[in-house]
Amino acid sequence: MDRLDAMYVLLAVVEAGSLSAAARKLNVPLPTVSRRIADLEAYLGARILVRSSRRVSLTDAGVAYIEASRQILDRLQEVERAVSGAYSEPKGKLTITSPTVLGKTHVMPIVIEFLRAYPAIDIRLRFSDQISPFAEGQIDLALRVGNLPDSSLIAAPIGNIRRVTCASPAYLAVRGIPQLPDDLMQHDCITFDNLASSDAWRFGGEEGMSIVPVHSRLTVSGAEAAVQAAIEGIGLASLLSYQVADAHRNGTLQVVLAAYELPAWPVNFVYAGQQLLPRKLTAFLNFATPRLRARFAEETASFDTIPKSGRTPTGPMT
Repeated sequence: MDRLDAMYVLLAVVEAGSLSAAARKLNVPLPTVSRRIADLEAYLGARILVRSSRRVSLTDAGVAYIEASRQILDRLQEVERAVSGAYSEPKGKLTITSPTVLGKTHVMPIVIEFLRAYPAIDIRLRFSDQISPFAEGQIDLALRVGNLPDSSLIAAPIGNIRRVTCASPAYLAVRGIPQLPDDLMQHDCITFDNLASSDAWRFGGEEGMSIVPVHSRLTVSGAEAAVQAAIEGIGLASLLSYQVADAHRNGTLQVVLAAYELPAWPVNFVYAGQQLLPRKLTAFLNFATPRLRARFAEETASFDTIPKSGRTPTGPMT
């Protein structure tokens, strides 16, 4: 049995979610995939996968084995890349993940510039407001918002963002400008449900954190929809500063309750720690980091009031 080949097949099964999906991904017959897994389990003397009619899952032994397999295969890929020159010149494919709106507004323009400057590098840019584990997603680099847990990942600080409350000038002209968070109980609200509860919003201030009941006339699963609804005058929205930066800059949204904002969240580039980074990753970090830092610094300057609360929020880490 070729154990490296069996590891590749097992990893494909776990990532694809089923033996048949892995067979399609690997472009091999389904019986071949099934036989590789059976041979591996027989060699190990332990069951690795729990098979059902639709999906497979890992046993406890399988979880430990797949993690060790990933480390072995990753190390092998590093050696192969070193031999083929991936560490001597910027080339190859780079997979980057980012929160959706942040990726579209901030990362995408830089990626376009980078591709023009580095014709030997291809980029796969994935937008998602959910965190993708590095090991499962074959990710080279992630842009993440929020306080990072301790891990072996390396973080490169980019800037900070804030959670702001905003509405259209037309809405505020009719309904009035809230002066205190409690005033929101008399207003219509728009909630982006990945960021806040539709029933209550959190605020900071000199007296600490407070939770204010709100009436969400609209709850959406995307930040762009919340921004559009706020511009159209449906109500007040609670969003992240980069999500409303353009609308704030052109005057279609006005920030209120700035003195009661929660503390800012850090934004970081995150990547796996390695003794020797591939040149493609180093090239992108050197290219994108100063450009993104400048963009965030400009946006921070455009919002007038600095948050006064000293507490750290528990928020999105996307």
